[in-house]
Amino acid sequence: MKKLLSGCAVVLLTLVACATPVPPAVGVWGVEMNTPLGALPATLTINEDGSGSMSADGLGEAPISGITFDGNTVVFEAEVDAQGTTLVLEFSGTVDGDSLEGEFGSDFGAFGVSGSRE
Repeated sequence: MKKLLSGCAVVLLTLVACATPVPPAVGVWGVEMNTPLGALPATLTINEDGSGSMSADGLGEAPISGITFDGNTVVFEAEVDAQGTTLVLEFSGTVDGDSLEGEFGSDFGAFGVSGSRE
């Protein structure tokens, strides 16, 4: 019996050690981008597998790529069509609970982004 319990403990510890926590940035976020043309509401969807999308009025929906997680930090880029001009937006931000703060870098400079988990 003692051997059986010891074996179960090893299996349980192995399963716990293998469990990877979900990065805090994973989820759907309602954000506001403070662009040079004014505030623009958007929705970011960040998936655990490194895929995602961004949608906003006037920009449509665009895939986001290169998502990396480092603790509470998330980095990715999105290529959007802004009235016939392709813009590459590079995001870097941090998550604190259900709040997201960061900025998009672009050819027109950086602009702030803030939002909350939906």
